[in-house]
Amino acid sequence: MAVPPDGLLRTDRTRCWWCGDHEDYVHYHDTEWGRPVRDDRRLYEKVCLESFQSGLSWLTILRKRENFRRAFADFDWTRVARFGESDVERLLQDSGIVRHRGKIEATITNAQALETLLESEDSFADYVWGFEPKPGDRPKTLDYPTLSKLAVTPASKALAKDLKRRGFVWVGPTTAYAFMQAMGLVNDHLEGCWVRDEQQAG
Repeated sequence: MAVPPDGLLRTDRTRCWWCGDHEDYVHYHDTEWGRPVRDDRRLYEKVCLESFQSGLSWLTILRKRENFRRAFADFDWTRVARFGESDVERLLQDSGIVRHRGKIEATITNAQALETLLESEDSFADYVWGFEPKPGDRPKTLDYPTLSKLAVTPASKALAKDLKRRGFVWVGPTTAYAFMQAMGLVNDHLEGCWVRDEQQAG
């Protein structure tokens, strides 16, 4: 689908272009993407799913999300941290998820890293939200040309660097920024999108 010049898709409501006319993608755009998340399990889930998305479309991962939840104990990191080689082999045979050894092993490694992180942090949410950009660090106007240049930011570099220091893997600055967008640390719905208008009004 061609991107409209202003990046806005006008159907029943005005939305960011990327959700297109896919019903599940529109629902995700309207109800999840960019809305603040402070639940540790969902934050861990998104770190993992962003890693699985690398090289793929988010729509592919979204449509497999329930399979991922089933395969990884609903992203209960205390259980995933104890997965062993037999679990890796089991998951490599699971056609409902992305069968990539490196990404499966990264999900387990990141569960273990999260357990260690929580020995010194009150919650994963408190830790993650400590990287929320200050208002002055954000663009004054978020139009399509501006958003197109926001794949990596100083905040996403800082988050990725610190996650790596703490033992997390497969989470670079670009992945970290996609995570920040999805979890609401930044509001990257375009100017004119009804979700952005609703969030700013709230």
